[in-house]
Amino acid sequence: MGQKEISLAESILPLLGGSENISSLGHCMTRLRVTVKDRSLIQLDELKALSGVMGVVEASGQYQIILGPGTVTQVAEHLAKVTGQRAEAVEDPQAATADLNRSRVKLFLRKLANIFVPLIPAIVAGGMIMGLTNVIIFSFEEAVKGSVIIPILQAISKVIFAYLAVFVGINTAREFGGTPALGGVAGGLIILQDIEKINLFGEALTPGRGGLIGVLLAAWFISWTERNIRRFVPKAIDIIITPTLAVLVTGFVTYLALQPIGGWISDLITQGLTSLLNQGGALAGAVLAGTFLPLVMTGLHQGLTPIHLELLNQTQLDPLLPILAMAGAGQVGAAIAVYVKTKNRTLRNVIKGGLPVGILGIGEPLIFGVTLPLGRPFITACLGAAVGGAFQAVFNIASVAIGVSGLPLALLIQPGQILMYLLGVLISYAAGFVITYFFGFKEEMAKNFAPESREGIPV
Repeated sequence: MGQKEISLAESILPLLGGSENISSLGHCMTRLRVTVKDRSLIQLDELKALSGVMGVVEASGQYQIILGPGTVTQVAEHLAKVTGQRAEAVEDPQAATADLNRSRVKLFLRKLANIFVPLIPAIVAGGMIMGLTNVIIFSFEEAVKGSVIIPILQAISKVIFAYLAVFVGINTAREFGGTPALGGVAGGLIILQDIEKINLFGEALTPGRGGLIGVLLAAWFISWTERNIRRFVPKAIDIIITPTLAVLVTGFVTYLALQPIGGWISDLITQGLTSLLNQGGALAGAVLAGTFLPLVMTGLHQGLTPIHLELLNQTQLDPLLPILAMAGAGQVGAAIAVYVKTKNRTLRNVIKGGLPVGILGIGEPLIFGVTLPLGRPFITACLGAAVGGAFQAVFNIASVAIGVSGLPLALLIQPGQILMYLLGVLISYAAGFVITYFFGFKEEMAKNFAPESREGIPV
């Protein structure tokens, strides 16, 4: 861990009200996610002005501090050591009261994020290895024929996806106050191959039917069942009776009701999105890509993770991800246009720092460091994204796994479409650049630009 990251962590902590005010800690690829007990202790303006902080967003009851990839992991590790936090959130009366005042939609999205965000590193790793393997097979088919390396790579890439239901079940149970291991069992109920031998109402059960929607329902139900059974079971036999009854009840309810319901919801989502893209074509792609940056700005994009995974579960392809990836590409083009036009050194340095990770699919440094503080370039970046999204939709570009967007996503595009995906990325770059250069930026916008201007970011 570098001294720079340690210093940044120690600067952030007092502005959050100190160790005693931290209710829970977490992070994704770019954001430090902090839940606090008393919001009145947060020094928000000072936090935004810290060198190394690219922006602060308050979403779903969390303070999300944008630090960028790599840095956020080290800062989170140091804060965890200093505060003594564990993975589980510390229950706090004030935080619980605040939860009651939040909208149900925000609470739902927050829980989804807490379930899926911890799994993203494994999903990205599996997806990248799968994509790399596909590229090797497609490019060197004769050379690798019969090689033991390819089956090994394929096995490694499939592990997270083969047992994703179990991992999702574990995190779901943890989020809803159940025993994580029982949540894993609930997830296993959905994917167990032996259930194809069971006939209910004249039809055999299908392993995996219901997908991750079914897993979420089953894991929530087993957590609810466990908590309610425990209320009536003597402590002396709780360890034996409670989990046994919870698994038995959940097993029957899952196969009789929850798995069919999950299957119906999954079909509705998958068929709805497929129909939207097939019938909406370029317009649908443009709208989806053009509105994605505002979702990233608020952190709500994490709620789309189960939709991506369900598309892959049902169709083995995800046409949504390449479309949404154009949002980052449009912003890269917009940032380059600003860099070319401006003479402001501070602004140029911020762009130089954010462009490499933006090209690699991580757009938050450019959002909160460049386009959003400037205002109009954020809008023109969305317009550039819409052009690329329309292109991806027209040519039905799809990925075979999920991972980071930008150029690395090319490895996850189904064979035969990689060049078309990259062409779409270039189109978004160009559209974002041209629209921003001519309509989105004037030098007077940069006159007052400085790190302190991040105070204008809406939270």
